[in-house]
Amino acid sequence: MIQGCFLEVGWSRGDLTEAEWRVLKDLLPIEPENRGRGRPPEQNCSIINSILWRLRCGVPWRDISPKFGSWNTIYRRFRRWSEAGV
Repeated sequence: MIQGCFLEVGWSRGDLTEAEWRVLKDLLPIEPENRGRGRPPEQNCSIINSILWRLRCGVPWRDISPKFGSWNTIYRRFRRWSEAGV
């Protein structure tokens, strides 16, 4: 099991499986030259699960469940990845 990825917020229907995460994790820009300013990205699996949850539910960014973390962090990561073509 990927360390901390699937137990952190609790697995729910629609979350990434371990196999899906293994494919996606290497596609994310986490090197300093690709990630922009600020702290190094952590918990990318939870970020992706929260983005998927938001897209499934169709809620505004500010209404993302607090179990996923800060809605603003999730939104900024989504925006940065979208702009980078991830």
